[in-house]
Amino acid sequence: MAKARRKKTAASARKIKRKVAVRKRTAKRRTAPTTGAARLAANKRLVLAFYEQVIGRKDFEAGRKYMGENYRQHSPYATDGHAGLAAFVKFFRENFPNHHYEVKKVIAEGDMVVLHLHGMGGMNTHGEQVVDFFRVKGGKVVEHWDVIQPIPEKSENPNGVF
Repeated sequence: MAKARRKKTAASARKIKRKVAVRKRTAKRRTAPTTGAARLAANKRLVLAFYEQVIGRKDFEAGRKYMGENYRQHSPYATDGHAGLAAFVKFFRENFPNHHYEVKKVIAEGDMVVLHLHGMGGMNTHGEQVVDFFRVKGGKVVEHWDVIQPIPEKSENPNGVF
């Protein structure tokens, strides 16, 4: 009788271990993609909030909280660092007070977020197609590149720039 009880107890213990192992594997599969997806979504929100403050509202100080301790600039329109971006925002606010933009696409991969935008109210009659690249580190924007193309009056194809 005792031997049968031990067999039953041992079998129950193995069964419980198997269930726990299966649950761990299943939980791991469920959380791995979600964690990565959640990080990418958070990076997108961060960059959109940063962009709205700095370019949309032309308010460097409000955008500063989204920036890392170091900020590396690759755009030819601004000097490097926080001071460079602050000076650019001041110039932008003074010279293009009516500038606004429409976000067309937001793409995130790894530590990069890319915004595809239609900038309006600047120097070009039809606006600009803008692609801004941002690198995010530790939940802060730390690096920026951009490509800006004036939108022509007419296109050689029917597809449009967006």
